[in-house]
Amino acid sequence: MYLGLDLGTSGVKALLIDVRQTVIGSGHASLDVSRPHPGWSEQNPADWIRACEEAIAELNASYPGQLAAVKGIGLSGQMHGATLLDAGDQVLRPCILWNDTRSHAEAAKLDADPRFRNLTGNIVFPGFTAPKLVWVKNNEPDVFAKVAKVLLPKDFLRLWLTGEHVSEMSDSAGTSWLDVGKRGWSSDLLSATSLDEKQMPSLVEGTEKAGALRSELASKWGMQAGIPIAGGAGDNSASACGMGTVAAGQAFVSLGTSGVLFAANATYLPNPESAVHTFCHALPGTWHQMGVILSATDSLNWLSEISGKGAGALTAELGDTLKAPTGVSFLPYLSGERTPHNDSAIRGSFTGLAHETGRTVLTQAVLEGVAFAFRDSLEALAKAGTTLTRVTAIGGGSRSRYWLKAIATALGLPVDIPADGDFGAAFGAARLGLIAATGADPLRVCTAPATDATIEPVAALSNAYADAYQRYRLLYPAIKAATA
Repeated sequence: MYLGLDLGTSGVKALLIDVRQTVIGSGHASLDVSRPHPGWSEQNPADWIRACEEAIAELNASYPGQLAAVKGIGLSGQMHGATLLDAGDQVLRPCILWNDTRSHAEAAKLDADPRFRNLTGNIVFPGFTAPKLVWVKNNEPDVFAKVAKVLLPKDFLRLWLTGEHVSEMSDSAGTSWLDVGKRGWSSDLLSATSLDEKQMPSLVEGTEKAGALRSELASKWGMQAGIPIAGGAGDNSASACGMGTVAAGQAFVSLGTSGVLFAANATYLPNPESAVHTFCHALPGTWHQMGVILSATDSLNWLSEISGKGAGALTAELGDTLKAPTGVSFLPYLSGERTPHNDSAIRGSFTGLAHETGRTVLTQAVLEGVAFAFRDSLEALAKAGTTLTRVTAIGGGSRSRYWLKAIATALGLPVDIPADGDFGAAFGAARLGLIAATGADPLRVCTAPATDATIEPVAALSNAYADAYQRYRLLYPAIKAATA
């Protein structure tokens, strides 16, 4: 057996697979987010340990004795969080999470230093780790003075599991301290934030061994002591391992609360000006790019809340046949936008409304707006040298065939729907645990699931969608100018 542990923002999932990669079962425990001030988002790292214990206990209760057969463990987790430890590995303050925007001024100042984009291949976003440490230095100097180690969330779990300070390339690429092309910490970037490499964890590849399970925990869970724990991955890279999106040209579109267009790359292809993320992948010698939409299914959920009708019912009203755009456009910038604008202040809008505009037209515009936001990411990836021929759809929004038809037509690409199964971050983490424990070929382990169906672009509407996308593209600068 192999165990994947995924530390998300809303909970911890423990997933057990066998040597044939059949999912045996899973356990889950919930987490809450603290928002003590506007723009703040924090969690207590002790809650991660509590949730991990609860998830494993649930798995143990449902599948008694199975954990005794575990030969490897993999970790995945929410990226960018700043977990600050003193010299005795005690947590100094709540972890500042990926969706915390308090360090926007610090991020802008770091981003103005050309070394950051040159070495990391990315804009310094407020959600990344480095600007958070500068914020702590400026606002909590007593805490900053005690920082002995900075760990990402999943790597704090690793410390608890193994006693080791270790991270891996995919997660560390989101800190703004990693030389992403060379896959190593940059002393220059650390120095620019008044830190040094001694305060960072050591680095391994996601497929390598990165510690062994402590005997105390092994005894508690009925497992073998010394089980290898893989380097693991940040959540999107782990999901890519679960989906088999690991070779150049492979891609998925994730239609969740936020949206991600993820492409695997065999080489380092940075293009920070487009607000595309260029990170190391979890497999050695590979990288990936991501376009990120901040409000994907969140846009439909917003319409659902104000219309008083469920999201599924809203999309059902549209039927199965894709309709031509109506002239009503929607910008899905309800909480700002990442790719391609890097604009945390911009907000969403409807344009083209008329007396006859009804609920179904608004729903159609929301689905099209998110599809066009994915098209923006596709264009940004193309500028960075990545050409896609098809994508696989994952996430809750992919249950809507209408939405997938809109995305396929907006992108001009076929969209594959995987057969039923659990291919998320916890599954990817379990695969990495298998590779670390057995030395198996990562490309033979991280294969793609079977395709249940393929949604082709609707050729008869390609021109209408192209025209609607051009209208959509003109709206951002107009709204930006009107609200500046």
